[in-house]
Amino acid sequence: MAESAVQILIMSIEFMLNHPGYVIGGVRHEISKVKLELESIGSFIKDAEKCKSQNEGVSVWVVQVRDIAFEAEDVIDEFSYHVDSMKKGGFGGCLAGVFYFPKVMWLRYKTALELKRIRGEIKDIAKRSKRYDLSHMEASSTVGSNSHNSSSCVQNIGESSLFIKNDEIVGIDHVRDSLLSSLEGQEAHRIVISVVGMGGSGKSTLVAKAYTTLTVRQNFDCCAWVSVPQNSTIEDLLKKLISEFLDGEEDMIPKNLMSMDYRQLVEILVKFLHKKRYVVVFDDVWNNNFWRQIGVALPDDKNRSRIIITTRNEDIAAFPYGPGGTQVFRSEPLADDYAWTLFCNKAFSSQPNCQCPPELEKIGRALVKTCEGLPLAIVALGGLMGSKDRSELKWREVHDCLSWHISNNKLLDEVKNVMLMSFNDLPYYLKNCFLYCCRFPMGEWIGAGRLIRMWMAEGFLEENRSLNPEEVGKIYLKELVSRNLFQVIKHQSFIRPKLCKLHDLMWELARSISERENFLSIFSEEELEKEEIRARRLSVHNVDGGLKMSVDLTRVRSFSMFSFKKESKCLLDDLLPRFRLLRVLELDDAKVDSLPYELGKLFNLRYLSLSGTGIKELPASVNRLRNLQTLDIRRTEVNVLPEGITELHNLRHLLAYGKEMGAEHFEYVRGVQVLGKLWKLKNLQVLNRVEANADIARKIRKMTKLRRIELTNVKEEYMKNICSSIDKLKFLHHLLVMTVDATAVLKLDDLSETPFILRKVTLVGKMCKVPRWFSSMLNVMHLHLHWSQLPEDQDPIRCISELPSLEHLVLVNAYTSKKQLIFESGFQKLEDLHISCLSELEEIVFLEGVMPKLVRLHIYNCPQLKEVPQGLEYLTNLKLMNLKAASSELVDSIRGKGSSIRSKVGRIPSIKHYYETGGIHVYARLS
Repeated sequence: MAESAVQILIMSIEFMLNHPGYVIGGVRHEISKVKLELESIGSFIKDAEKCKSQNEGVSVWVVQVRDIAFEAEDVIDEFSYHVDSMKKGGFGGCLAGVFYFPKVMWLRYKTALELKRIRGEIKDIAKRSKRYDLSHMEASSTVGSNSHNSSSCVQNIGESSLFIKNDEIVGIDHVRDSLLSSLEGQEAHRIVISVVGMGGSGKSTLVAKAYTTLTVRQNFDCCAWVSVPQNSTIEDLLKKLISEFLDGEEDMIPKNLMSMDYRQLVEILVKFLHKKRYVVVFDDVWNNNFWRQIGVALPDDKNRSRIIITTRNEDIAAFPYGPGGTQVFRSEPLADDYAWTLFCNKAFSSQPNCQCPPELEKIGRALVKTCEGLPLAIVALGGLMGSKDRSELKWREVHDCLSWHISNNKLLDEVKNVMLMSFNDLPYYLKNCFLYCCRFPMGEWIGAGRLIRMWMAEGFLEENRSLNPEEVGKIYLKELVSRNLFQVIKHQSFIRPKLCKLHDLMWELARSISERENFLSIFSEEELEKEEIRARRLSVHNVDGGLKMSVDLTRVRSFSMFSFKKESKCLLDDLLPRFRLLRVLELDDAKVDSLPYELGKLFNLRYLSLSGTGIKELPASVNRLRNLQTLDIRRTEVNVLPEGITELHNLRHLLAYGKEMGAEHFEYVRGVQVLGKLWKLKNLQVLNRVEANADIARKIRKMTKLRRIELTNVKEEYMKNICSSIDKLKFLHHLLVMTVDATAVLKLDDLSETPFILRKVTLVGKMCKVPRWFSSMLNVMHLHLHWSQLPEDQDPIRCISELPSLEHLVLVNAYTSKKQLIFESGFQKLEDLHISCLSELEEIVFLEGVMPKLVRLHIYNCPQLKEVPQGLEYLTNLKLMNLKAASSELVDSIRGKGSSIRSKVGRIPSIKHYYETGGIHVYARLS
């Protein structure tokens, strides 16, 4: 992680040197010299990181590099902090400048001396690197390195799958049969079949069970299983292929095979495989660069040859491997019942029927749950528990100290090695992003946008001339997802992750690495009182009472608190003054009612989240947070933002809305007032739920970087200016406009057309007619119409049915007196349809051919709807139908098992009816 610390510091220095607003006068020259020294040492760091585990001297050297980078960052930030604290504006600022001049000169002198000392230490560290001859060590010690041992261990695990008995495997029969069908299919072209999943998910076992079947052996002329280590060469793989194909025919293997070059090896394989039907498994592929060179050695003679690739990377699985195409199978986690069976088979193998004693079942199932269906982890954990005394006390000790066991228990080495390889394969910038996720409690789903904003604040996202940091963050997140390091819930419409989290065992691995590298530490309240905090990032979990920390916090750059107890209280008056160099402050859902004035002294703060707290107002000193990029005050009591908010010129994300009500209420969202000149925030990209006024309506066109804008309290006289402003916002992809009340008319006819990249449109308010620009929403995926109250002759259905990208449609009180809602045609990509608050609606009709991809149908608060929608049988992909406050006739018709209606809805996997009883919201399953 020394490489990460150095690179982040170099990026930070470059940013400071390129932005004149940063107060580094008088020390700029020394800062530039430190940057040059760090760059010169960078070439050694990568080699050192790879081989530090097998040489204590190199390990110490790496720690020294990391610590000196941290020290340099502290010195530079301390200087900026002190200079910033002396700054004042106006005439008072001039007098203060005269008064503080000697102090500033002393600070410059002192900081220059410190930077010179640090530069000298960096030079000494560089000299010591020559003493270890790192490049030579990397080349000469590969065979004995831990990395090689981990790779060998993983290779052995994969190849051992070939010898596992069928009765030792559970839960994969269905996928194995599908895989066999692909192997035995009639497609003449050579087909590449990819099996993808996270490390330890059972990919190799799944493939081995298909590969070793008698039918495969009988139907193919020859077969080969080749493990693909991370450091393997193409020549190595070709030699393995030849040896596998000629297994048992040693006399045909060339005696000089090991000395042959690439061309000779390819010639042997092409000649041998000519007109043969073959099957090849490439197990655990880490990149697809090998395919261009190895693919030519595997001829496509159109005789139904097959190649199987197992990989942890989605991009490798989906790679176009040739004219036969690629078929992708996913190795999914085991279902709970299968996971429990597999665990018992290992933990209680000596017991009759592998039966778990009743007194151990509860804690045993809790242990299995931490594996989240990962077969390798379940087997390893089962073996570990099988070696323990069968007492609840001993088993609970393992459960409570699982992180320690993953790092130190030899019986879990296989799991650690498999997961560690995925981490080690990451470039340094993705390692930071991956480790950062363990700051959140284990098992917690994290919003993708929230995570990217925090990465940006921490400085993890590299500068790119053609991409803004948010776009770089999306690329990083996509790569982590494609490597199967994150579990994700994708947005219902947008093809991107919405929520993500680490697998529990990955979380444990990330935590152990973070603690060891002083990257991030997780503390409980008790630990804070006795531990020295050395990490740069601090996350506090499970705080019960008052949060008191007597330790030094000046080195901490990031602080999060996750409190699950109502009585917890965060004492910010004591805390904030000691966090003066903080970059990230996250207090989501903490019991905080007010913020001290000292908040404004956190000049280094990039990310401030107060979401879900009891904060009612922001202190006036917030205007001093000149580096702030994200301000999140969602679900708070803040109704008005101070005028000084418009002085935060680096602000990019302003997330501000109150506690939401149900969508059936007109005021289901609430914006906040901004007293100052909002349009001065030229870098703002996300403006979330702000009350409009005449000036905002007229001048938001100056905020040309806006990508998301949500305006509430919009009066009719503002409409024309808002339309004119939207026409100027060419990067806009998310738009919400809400009138001042349910009677005000939403007049947006002056909008010529929607921005080309617009993805989501939410209109809340009365509409007298369908806007003419509706047909121009060619890229809109989400369309929400709330309280439109359109007259009978103004139906937008026909207009929007042909929108080519629409995937999510919400109609809430969209009509005044609609009795019949007919969907005749179109909606070819629609996946989600929400119909709500149509008090007179009696009938919904779907004609054949409409909405072929509809997955979810929601019908809320339509009391006159007595029958299920006609044409449900045409919605062949419908998986979920939710009803809320439905008529008793409709509910009874669905529930009746013998009714004709039942045959229409019986194939829908999930039907739920939500209703309120005794002030409590409950639901009943009707499927």
